Amino acid sequence: MIKLLISMMAIAILSSCASYEKFKYITEEMEIPSQIYSADFNQTWQAVLQISKNFDIEMQNQEAGVLKTRWMDNTNSLNFSESFGQNMNIKAAKYKLIINVVKGFKGPREVTKVTIYKKQLIEQDFLQGWKEKFTDGILERTLLYRLGRKIWIDNRLKEIDKAREKEQLNAF
Repeated sequence: MIKLLISMMAIAILSSCASYEKFKYITEEMEIPSQIYSADFNQTWQAVLQISKNFDIEMQNQEAGVLKTRWMDNTNSLNFSESFGQNMNIKAAKYKLIINVVKGFKGPREVTKVTIYKKQLIEQDFLQGWKEKFTDGILERTLLYRLGRKIWIDNRLKEIDKAREKEQLNAF
């Protein structure tokens, strides 16, 4: 009875680790691109919506802080970039973005952390089907940079408006 129980537990433990293998590369070799911004959650969420307006959005949930795009075709751009490498026979490629916005605090000040995950699938021929290809992280880092610039511009405009209001009050 005890041997049966131990063997069942071993099977459960070993089978639960199988899903980890899929994300082993991400956890060991690659860091999911993320950035912390000195902005409140609503300001960051609005900036995320503005930088993602060029994408076809599947789901956006401000309460959960999640934005997902639909699958987008990038076969031509991937074939162009891969033509200089070893792999030149990609039949189809698609990707989707998952953007997470999380509220936090750094001392008394509210900050937000934005994480962007790009899931890339490629199909080299119809017999093999879709395979996950790990991203180079360029798109994710570019979007994080744009987001940071958007938040910086918004904060700077707020400072200018406050200074203008102060000048008008002093002139009155």
